[in-house]
This record gives sequence, structure tokens and C-alpha cells, in this order.
Amino acid sequence: VLVLFSASLCLAQGGRKAEPSRIEFKRGTYTTTVSGHVKDDQEVEYTVAAKKGQRLSIKLTSVPTKATVFDLKAPGDADLGLEYDANWTFNKVLPVTGDYLIIVARPTSEKGKASFKLVVAVR
Repeated sequence: VLVLFSASLCLAQGGRKAEPSRIEFKRGTYTTTVSGHVKDDQEVEYTVAAKKGQRLSIKLTSVPTKATVFDLKAPGDADLGLEYDANWTFNKVLPVTGDYLIIVARPTSEKGKASFKLVVAVR
């Protein structure tokens, strides 16, 4: 067991990226909120499943105010018309079915930490 733990620790320290956290909705709901924090140049990733024609809404708030931004990647790199720098909201009908990747980061290279709340809705 110790060997397996050591091996997994080495892989984690070897620069491998953690899998994105899956955003899921409680039965009968279409909105959920996730909270977290980012430090320095770290990023936090989430995936959310949605179908072509559904509307995806994302609202990001942070402490300090506007200390985090998000990027959204569609399956197959479909164009969402979204710029990475200074995204705090998104509300559009989706072009394709699949897992959408939401990346939360700090918009600066300076050292620091920010807490965030991400409200995600799929209708």
C-alpha cells in the first residue's frame, strides 16, 4: 500500500493535471452553485454536460471582487464567442452536445489568493 501511495504521490508531483470536477444537478433542478479558491497561477476546472440547443448560464463572483475570471471550452473546440480575460457571466444557447469545460483562474500573474462562487444553469 505504501508503494502505491508513493507512486501516486510521485505522479501528482510530476506535473500531471487533476481531472476536472463534474458539475451535476440535483434531480428536478437546473441550477447549482460551486465554490472554491485559486492561488497564484493555479486554475480550477469543472465539466458540465449539456445538449445542443440548451441554454448555458454561468455567473462568477469572487472575493476580492473581480479577482477571478473563467474560460469556457466547448466539445470539439466549437466557437462560443467568449474571450478569456474578464469573463464573469455567460448566457448562450449551446452549439453542440457534450462536456463543456469551465476553467476558473486569477487574471494576474502576481501572487495572491481569491475565493469564488460559480453559479451554473443548464435549461
